[in-house]
Amino acid sequence: MARTPAGSPRARLVRAGAATAALLTLVAAGAPAPEPVGVGDRLFPVLGNPGYDVLQYDLAFRYGGDNTRPLAATTRITARATAGPLSRLHLDFNGGRVDSVHVNGEPARYRSAGEDLVVTPARPLERNRPLRVEVRHTSPTDVPHGGWIRTRDGLALAPQPDGAHRVFPSNDHPSDKARFTLTVTAPAGLTVVAGGRAVGTARRGGSTVWRYRITHPMATELLQLSIGRSAVLHARGQRGLPLRHVVPRPWRARLKPWLDRTPEQLEWLERRLGRYPFENYGVLAVEATTGYAMETQTLSLFARRFLTSAEYRDWYKESVMVHELAHQWFGNCVTPRRWDDLWLSEGHATWYEWLYAERAGGTALRDRVREAHRASDGWRDRYGPPAAQRAAPEGERPEVFRPVVYEGAALALYALRERMGAAAFERLERRWVTEHRHGNASTADFVALASEVAGRDLSGFLRGWLYGERTPPLPRAAR
Repeated sequence: MARTPAGSPRARLVRAGAATAALLTLVAAGAPAPEPVGVGDRLFPVLGNPGYDVLQYDLAFRYGGDNTRPLAATTRITARATAGPLSRLHLDFNGGRVDSVHVNGEPARYRSAGEDLVVTPARPLERNRPLRVEVRHTSPTDVPHGGWIRTRDGLALAPQPDGAHRVFPSNDHPSDKARFTLTVTAPAGLTVVAGGRAVGTARRGGSTVWRYRITHPMATELLQLSIGRSAVLHARGQRGLPLRHVVPRPWRARLKPWLDRTPEQLEWLERRLGRYPFENYGVLAVEATTGYAMETQTLSLFARRFLTSAEYRDWYKESVMVHELAHQWFGNCVTPRRWDDLWLSEGHATWYEWLYAERAGGTALRDRVREAHRASDGWRDRYGPPAAQRAAPEGERPEVFRPVVYEGAALALYALRERMGAAAFERLERRWVTEHRHGNASTADFVALASEVAGRDLSGFLRGWLYGERTPPLPRAAR
């Protein structure tokens, strides 16, 4: 995610922690009082659910043409039980009405506990056995804190960091990546586009049914689905990569020059990071005020006005486009294992944003580095260091998209490049994406790989940049 001037900042867990393990034991034993159960994430303590691994989501939505009304929806989850026997199953879901739940084809009881949908199947779920859950529900468009955003002509998704479970029941934590299919019924005349690849459309009376498939594992926070009066513009990138841009129909001519820059941006990033990791890519421009852009997988979200307004410099717009494109490698292909690892995603995207901005005639990299260093101690005082942000006080909503994981983390990457040397740093970046491709990875994984590539232990050096209360001195090259 990239912040724009109009807005404000913004492999699975190996261990869930003692508290979560105790709660999981209670769930397996059939404790009487349902309570929210998380996977032990320090920053989002009740997000995610232990006891199962989601393999596939099959989502179906029916949109009637009024974006103020909830959508009728069915969520089907294919999973594998990783603990058991489980007498209860927790799903993250908040905001919609639940009409029925079936587990392995049998009706199941259900109730809410905080932002969890607690499901009691007809019979306990055995460990390592397939698990199929079907929830018929509504998907409201007026739930705060992420999920659907209402556009001038329909809807789009902005699910970061924890908005997906305000749209559909899920294991809404980045450590549980899964594949998706989406089936959307909408009035004829509207265009539906989702991340991934289109697999067919069909007319049914006055409606069209659209189907999409996301073939690479994806975190729930990265799902994109757009419904509106949109034009879809097709092009080709490196090695024939399909490019698919989705824009408001009246703005296609004004937006096309910006969309046409995508192949060059892809080529620039591929020279540094290796081959683009997904089946296609595109920009989704929406008629909505957001204050941010978002790296939803294969279809990055932008406010139309950001790209067409003369208020922003051209080099800045291009650098934000590169920020979201860089996320397809850092954040989408290689996904943080827990929210403490968010700096790996936002720091890298900001780093390549800085480099591209300088290339495009914007702020010089050295000036960006110096500015970030001057502000860094203030960020650490207020938010904590990049890899250990301060948790929200009990009862308050967590906030993780802060300057310290953007500019503060990019500053750490600059320092690392100066310590390793540019050639070794580039090898590290390529190996990071290759070795953790389509999986999850942590700060510890990054430190270990950096040390391996450098041929010396960098854990002490990086500890100060990532965890220190005070920011280490600037490398000599930036002073």
